[in-house]
Amino acid sequence: MKQFTMPHTDITAPNVVLGLMRIAEKSDDEIRTLVRTARDAGIDFLDHADVYGGAKHTCEARFAEAMALSASEREQVTIQTKAGIVPDGPYFDYSYDHLIESVEGSLKALKTDYIDILLLHRPDALVEPEEVARAFDELHRSGKVRSFGVSNHTPRQIDLLAKHLNQPIVANQLQLSITHSTFVAQGVGANMQGTDQALVRDGGGILDYCRLHDITIQAWSPFQAGFFDGVFLGSDKHPELNAVIDRLAAKYDVAPEAIATAWITRHPAQMQVVLGTTTPQRVQDSAAGSEIPLTRAEWYELFRAAGWIVP
Repeated sequence: MKQFTMPHTDITAPNVVLGLMRIAEKSDDEIRTLVRTARDAGIDFLDHADVYGGAKHTCEARFAEAMALSASEREQVTIQTKAGIVPDGPYFDYSYDHLIESVEGSLKALKTDYIDILLLHRPDALVEPEEVARAFDELHRSGKVRSFGVSNHTPRQIDLLAKHLNQPIVANQLQLSITHSTFVAQGVGANMQGTDQALVRDGGGILDYCRLHDITIQAWSPFQAGFFDGVFLGSDKHPELNAVIDRLAAKYDVAPEAIATAWITRHPAQMQVVLGTTTPQRVQDSAAGSEIPLTRAEWYELFRAAGWIVP
């Protein structure tokens, strides 16, 4: 498993992350097997959110109940969680009170004294950056949160927060797969009149922005064809792409999941792939893509096969 030091932190992180948003109905044994498989593959970075599992903090609590980590075991893993979504609305809330309450709930559910990274979970249109800064200052000063990041944020939204924060933004979790790679494709298609690929979305340039500011991009839904359109692996809607994936999987003697993972980890931005599966074999298969040395030609062949234009 390829590892790197996350900028602005002392965290040595793998480039593949285990997401735990779907464990609410899993048994203790199933959760332990899932996490153990990930750990055996070199994945010691775990991704949560306060809203995962339906009722607040459900998946966080299921994880803690199943794993029952000792103090020394807790130190061996990086735990990341998110706050900001109010599912009852639904709406978003980055107020001081909500962020503090959410983190306190996460700490209790996770049965831990600290969270390694807290992400703001989708932008709040009514954000008051001063309130976010006050919450981050208190959480950091008390030792309850060590580092902070965002999810699904644009460059200007990050700039607005950064103007007031005393802590660096260390991560931005964004949807990314071979077929859902608009923020990668947009750069390749810059100034190409007549193609939607060249359209600027979300303020534009989030990939380069994160690289310039040493913000780790975390790719969620790495196997999704689009915005919750189902996976592209094995899909008859993507025959050309799957033909290339299958050929490369045979070449590198890995499962197709590894090639889809490798397409992201091959990028020099040093991104992390966030897995959402609860199937241990798929975790193992995906983790195998961490260090696959796709050539530049192979990376672009996958990109073109997914329907993106390379001039």
